[in-house]
Parts: sequence; C-alpha cells; structure tokens
Amino acid sequence: MEPVDGRRAVDGGRPTLEAVAAAAGVSKATVSKVLNGRPGVGERTRARVREAVRDLDYAPSTGPRDPDPAPAVHVVFDSMVSLYALQVLDGLLSAGRDLDAEVVTSALASAEAAGPAPLGVDLIERLAARRRSGLVVVTSRLAPGEVAACRRLGLGLVVVDPINPLDEDVVSVGATNWAGGVQATEHLLALGHRRIAHAGGPAGSVPARERLHGFREALESAGAAPGPVLAAPEDPPAFTVEAGRRMAARFLDAADPPTAVFAASDTVAVGVLQEARVRGLSVPDDLSVVGFDDTHGAMWTDPPLTSVRQPLHDMGRVAMRTVLQLARGQSPDSHHVQLATRLVVRGSTAPPPGGPPSR
Repeated sequence: MEPVDGRRAVDGGRPTLEAVAAAAGVSKATVSKVLNGRPGVGERTRARVREAVRDLDYAPSTGPRDPDPAPAVHVVFDSMVSLYALQVLDGLLSAGRDLDAEVVTSALASAEAAGPAPLGVDLIERLAARRRSGLVVVTSRLAPGEVAACRRLGLGLVVVDPINPLDEDVVSVGATNWAGGVQATEHLLALGHRRIAHAGGPAGSVPARERLHGFREALESAGAAPGPVLAAPEDPPAFTVEAGRRMAARFLDAADPPTAVFAASDTVAVGVLQEARVRGLSVPDDLSVVGFDDTHGAMWTDPPLTSVRQPLHDMGRVAMRTVLQLARGQSPDSHHVQLATRLVVRGSTAPPPGGPPSR
C-alpha cells in the first residue's frame, strides 16, 4: 500500500478517510463533520475538504454518499395552538424550501397541557447526536445551561421573540415591539381617547415589556395621564384569550373605565372583545380595541381587529437563513434582528363615545 503522502492512500484500492484529511490539512473528525453535514466547521475548511474528496474520488466504505447533504434544522415552539406560531412556521418552511434545508418541528406543550416543559439539555444533546445543522427556538424560555450546551456541541442557535433576557451573543429575531406599542397608542390618542388601558402579556416576557414601554412613551409624549396597566399572570405562561377576558373585566369594573384598550397580542385582544360583548358593550362605539401581531384571524373577529402587524412570515425566513449561516461557520448579518412593525386599522377602533373627533 502506498504511504500517506497528503494526496492519496488506499485501502484495498480505495482512498481512505486519512488521505482526505491529510490532503485537506485537517483531522479525520473534521472530514467526518463535513461529509455528514454537521455544524462547527468554517466555510473555507469545508471547501478544502470537499475539494480533497473530489480530487481523491473518495467514497465512504458504506457506499457513495453526497459529500454535502441537505442541512436539517430543528424548530422548537412553546406550543402550536396559535396563529402566530403557524405564520412563523410558514416562513421557516418557505425559507427551508428555498435553501434546500429539511425542517423538523416539535412543541414543548400541547393544547391540553397546563404549560410548556423546559427545553432541556438532553434534547439539545439528542439533536447534536442526530446531526442537526441548527436549532431555532420560538417564544420559549432558554436557560443559560441550554445556551451553553448549544455552544459546546457546535449547534447553531437562533431565538425568535425570546421570552426571557439572553446573553448578548445569542442570535435573536423579532420585531420592533417598542415602536409597535407607540404606533398602537398614538392611533388611539389621535382618535381622541385619553382613558387608555393596556392589557399586557406575561410579566416576564421581553416582547410584552417592550410593548408596554412603547405604550407609556406615547402617553407621556402626548401629555396624557398614564392609563391602567395589567399584566397577564405567569400561569398560564402565554398570551391567552382567558387572560384578556380577566384583564378586561377588571378594567371595565373600574369606576372610571377606559374608552380604549391596547392589548399586547391579538389573542389577548380577542379576550377583551369577548368580555365587552358579554357586558353588552359595542366595539368600537363604546370601547376601542387594538391588538398586536396581526395574525390571519384579526380580520375575522367581530368587528375586524385593528392590530400592529408583526412580519411573522419574514421573521421565520430570517431565522432559517441565519441559523444556516451559523451552521456553515459564518457570522450572522446581525446578532439581534428587529423587523419593522406597522399599524393595520380595521373596524375595532373609533373616536370615544361623546368625545372629540379624531385628528
């Protein structure tokens, strides 16, 4: 048998993995990562390995295989029971088709579960063992140990709408939540409303806090008195219709109830609409309501919901593109991407009863 000279070594007439590694100037482990599409290898190194594979006409002993298999990305949702999740998933799948990537999904909770389970280091280790190219986590909590496990195992990580504060090095994709809160509140102020309440999301949610800060900023800039603010309880730990109803009941039971409510999500807004209907209030004649997300269902509420549109489909596409960049060993275009929101005005908002005309 010829000696390993960096260009060709044979085993029964076939080039070996050692020969590919020597020709590319890397370890056998690195060659194996490239052949199996695993993360943790820079793009230039991948190119050298692929060139060596072609030059040596190398084929694994188990038979010919594609030296650059399609990457597989695992996507984890807190749950799949919301239109929000489906629209983000649609963007992820669309980008996966365009980029020839396999998309595998799972959820941490079902419709019947009381709340999502933690992601867990065990799941991350299983994904790495299955040679997933990257992990996208959507609106789920991440513990420091889980982030560290992704780094240790070379698993690219992108978080969409992170619920809890994360290390600055964690790549995230979201929307301009603060600006959206300002847009919603300024719309209600322009209609003449001054008693504006905010039905928030879970107290620990970063997007919910950003929307609340935008709400307060708009009121302060207009010289309006701060409106009542309620946060959804941590249990259930989500933006829910039930939480919207409970918060609306407390607002509407007040001695001086609001004439408008800015809800931190469309699902919370639906709860506000339901509670108003039960009390015989007309929306928007007696109460104006603004949601956040502008999911597909917003136009089918009664009346159609005015809402701040998050570009959910685009958020999914950006997350997929970014996690594949990380899998190739490339730096992301930005560690913290925030896509622009815009207000979509429909039938759930109008000037307050007996109030001044809108500006």
